[in-house]
Amino acid sequence: MRIGILSDTHLPNLIRYLDELGPEIAAFLSTVDLILHSGDLTSPMVLDWLEPVDSRCQDVAILDLEGWRLGMVHSLRRGFRPMAELQQLFPTPVQIMIAGDTHYEVLESREGVVVLNSGSPTFPHHKDLRLGTVGLLELAPGKLHAEVVVLGHTPGKPNPGRAMTLDVQDGRIIAETPGLML
Repeated sequence: MRIGILSDTHLPNLIRYLDELGPEIAAFLSTVDLILHSGDLTSPMVLDWLEPVDSRCQDVAILDLEGWRLGMVHSLRRGFRPMAELQQLFPTPVQIMIAGDTHYEVLESREGVVVLNSGSPTFPHHKDLRLGTVGLLELAPGKLHAEVVVLGHTPGKPNPGRAMTLDVQDGRIIAETPGLML
């Protein structure tokens, strides 16, 4: 299962639709089976643009997909805290935590838990409007591939995002391209 992850789109603001930045975001999302948005979509019109998204918005979401328990919140509130404290944000322990809020991409594994913040596709690193980053999860029983995907560059405005990958098989990290630690 391929899952596209977005956060912090902040629309409408300077633009009304994600495709006003170019075709990159829509092209990426056309390759996934499920789209998750981890907050700061700021308007239901984003859900209209992302039509495949379930229209129910929750502060905390738990999904069981392909044998993995995934928890999603908008903010991990100082994500550097001990994993036991971060797990308390969810009603049940999770193996994958998805969050947003910071506009900085993060992909790491700590104490057997994968933490993914996709950054922002529209305001990466709190820069002005430009292409940024999205997240990708590929899940199968016992196997996980996660990425932060850099969408390209907006003319005259380089993308500050950093591509990252993480592969886990049977509970062990088998490949990793580490990223920003915030």
